[in-house]
Amino acid sequence: MTKLGEYLAKRSVNKSQVAKRTGLTKARMNELTLTDTAKLRAEELYLIALAINVSPCEMLNKICEGVTLVSES
Repeated sequence: MTKLGEYLAKRSVNKSQVAKRTGLTKARMNELTLTDTAKLRAEELYLIALAINVSPCEMLNKICEGVTLVSES
């Protein structure tokens, strides 16, 4: 499961309803939530956040938690 999948699961989000509200296909929602190599586009993140009534920034911060810059040596 991806970080997006974990985020949505913790919030008990129905992926089918999100797909319907956002215009994303159920297959794309499954890819984004189950396939670690899937790349989430900014527009998709924004639409999903709107569909579940959360701030896109808050959702991005949670999904990208732990991502850091490469340290300079």
